[in-house]
Amino acid sequence: MTVHGPARIALAGTLALALCGCGGRAENVLVPTPSSAPPPGASKIDMLVVTTRERTETPTGEIYSGARAMDRSLFNLVVSIPPAQARKVGTVQWPKSLPADPATDFVTLKAKDMDKAGVMTWFRTVAGPKRNVLIFVHGFNNTFEAAAYRFAQIAHDSGTDAAPILFTWPSGGSVFDYLYDRESGTMSRDALETLMTNAATNPNVGEVTVMAHSMGNWVLIEALRQMAIRRGSIYPKIRNVIMAAPDLDVDVFRSDFLAIPEPRPRITVLVSRDDRALAISRRVAGGIDRLGSIDPDAEPYKSKLAAAEIVAIDLSKVEAGDSLNHGKFAESPEVVKLIGSRLIAGQQVSDADLTLGERIAGATVGAAAAVGSTVAAVATAPVAIVDPATRRSYGRQVRQISQNAGEAAASATGR
Repeated sequence: MTVHGPARIALAGTLALALCGCGGRAENVLVPTPSSAPPPGASKIDMLVVTTRERTETPTGEIYSGARAMDRSLFNLVVSIPPAQARKVGTVQWPKSLPADPATDFVTLKAKDMDKAGVMTWFRTVAGPKRNVLIFVHGFNNTFEAAAYRFAQIAHDSGTDAAPILFTWPSGGSVFDYLYDRESGTMSRDALETLMTNAATNPNVGEVTVMAHSMGNWVLIEALRQMAIRRGSIYPKIRNVIMAAPDLDVDVFRSDFLAIPEPRPRITVLVSRDDRALAISRRVAGGIDRLGSIDPDAEPYKSKLAAAEIVAIDLSKVEAGDSLNHGKFAESPEVVKLIGSRLIAGQQVSDADLTLGERIAGATVGAAAAVGSTVAAVATAPVAIVDPATRRSYGRQVRQISQNAGEAAASATGR
């Protein structure tokens, strides 16, 4: 059967809904669960949160919204991770109902505001023997709770002993907010620069590693560029920069990188040529390659990376947990453990350090072109990680498009 015109748009909406697969989970998961003894083998991640998000007006578990605040806020979250036998490395186990069960779910144990004086008390409590810091910058389409639980998973599964700091910027938490998110990230670069400066100039801190994912790399590279221009160089304690699936124009990266004088931090880029999210982002950006999807063994990238002493690890054959292949750094047990044991520790890593799995199968990016509709483009939009944390908003908005498409089809056909 051949589907024509408006009816094809309506069909595309139905297909997009199927792709959403809205997964049910509890809301307000950041409301601390009434104290109960965690089961044997459970772990706790005690993180400092620095955010440019606006505080929510109602006292719910959302805590911070996707709106922009004029000032930075400090917050402390403690998240319980289920025992190893109850979960798979690389997964965030969202509770389906509250109160969450610490034997099977991620559970919020503590959520409270923090002042500047409390930061050093927190650092002395959670910093490992090397007294290092790991700053994580999330990507596009992340709610506050999604960013917090994902970072808790990364900090736990990587096995790092660095003190975990989440830098979360105002994301609309929707696939329709790509431009809003990008401008919010630009607005937040000063705050990230301040955070990195404070960490790097604190005499109690040993080294600083900064890791960013997807669009968060735009915020990161801009903040590093500003720091270099402001003081003439990057603070020497900022030793490691890990760029995971960077949704970053290669020309912009080159320009910002060249603005940073030597000595530069050790930069590791995690790329994947089968990253479907970045393939769509490339099309939206006028066909300019995204840094996170280049082939590091092909010219001109191979020579330029070598000259800049940037290590690029190709994850194209690593199995991923999401169909867009955009979250491999966090969801692949091999990669997330490598990040903790080698990259955060400041060691040089190459492709040879990975035991590469089979490439995951999934829908091709060409589906959007074949359907030729806005709905299909949304279904394969450059989403950070499409998991239950984002599907609710995603599903609501795609359902609205589907409804509008159906009404347009009915009007056009007189039905």
